[in-house]
Amino acid sequence: MILTVTLNLALDVTYQVPDVDWDGVNRVSAVHRRAGGKGVNVARVLAALGQDVLVTGLAGGPTGQAVEEDLRSAGLPSALTGIAGDSRTTLAVSEHQGASGRTALFNEPGPEVTPAELASFLRRYESLLDGAGAVVISGSLPRGVPLDTYATLAAIAAEANVPAIVDADGEPLRHAPKGRPSVVKPNAEELARAVPGGTPAESAHELRSQGAGAVVVSMGSDGLLAVTGEGTFRARMPYTVRGNPTGAGDSLVAGLALGLVESAPWPERLRRAAALGAAAVAAPVAGDFDPDVYADIHPQITIT
Repeated sequence: MILTVTLNLALDVTYQVPDVDWDGVNRVSAVHRRAGGKGVNVARVLAALGQDVLVTGLAGGPTGQAVEEDLRSAGLPSALTGIAGDSRTTLAVSEHQGASGRTALFNEPGPEVTPAELASFLRRYESLLDGAGAVVISGSLPRGVPLDTYATLAAIAAEANVPAIVDADGEPLRHAPKGRPSVVKPNAEELARAVPGGTPAESAHELRSQGAGAVVVSMGSDGLLAVTGEGTFRARMPYTVRGNPTGAGDSLVAGLALGLVESAPWPERLRRAAALGAAAVAAPVAGDFDPDVYADIHPQITIT
């Protein structure tokens, strides 16, 4: 079983619009509403790949209830800790015609979490690690949660001999290596904010020196950079997939998590992860991926 942690769960709303007029009225051609947050998206991809998953995190209020109902309807097992505050909604406005194919994201900050609520979650999290093959800790932190919480969660997993992947930004990313996660997965911009002034490879080496087992940097159409204990690898894409990039990083993380539980060689992990990320761009909603794009691009990715 792969456990995914989403402390800032959300109800993701996606508007598909032919061409966005930012100064006028827009007619929405399709609306998608589903449980979201980065860990939920990871779980959806893993479930589609036939893996047993368990979603955990914090949920509260009417929005939290809607999230739980959608997880049940999607057949995604969950063990959520209730909070008093209302969970957040996110909005993606995605153009599906025209030359740009742009997507704009609007992310609410999330509820205020009390120390008692967080302590309750931590107790449950520790018990859920029993039987987990890996844990994915990802996304933003809701208000009231300490910035080093992902380091704490990774350290608890390490004590339980469960490999952890952390996908975060800002201060949570800077603190994460202290928890000795197996993999830290920033994108290029997140890495530059966390460790400014160096090349991506230099910054990734710095995070490894602080405790991360490996650092995998997603670089969009430039593929992946992985700095690991076995060496440095690059995954290069044969072509650029156009579409909605929301959730592409989560699909990529799902591939890395699968590689962890299978103990796959790094080239194989990176090829699958990069292919899943690209295939997610071709899908209209975060948490999905296009299997035809995956099958086409996977054998064409080069690893050096």
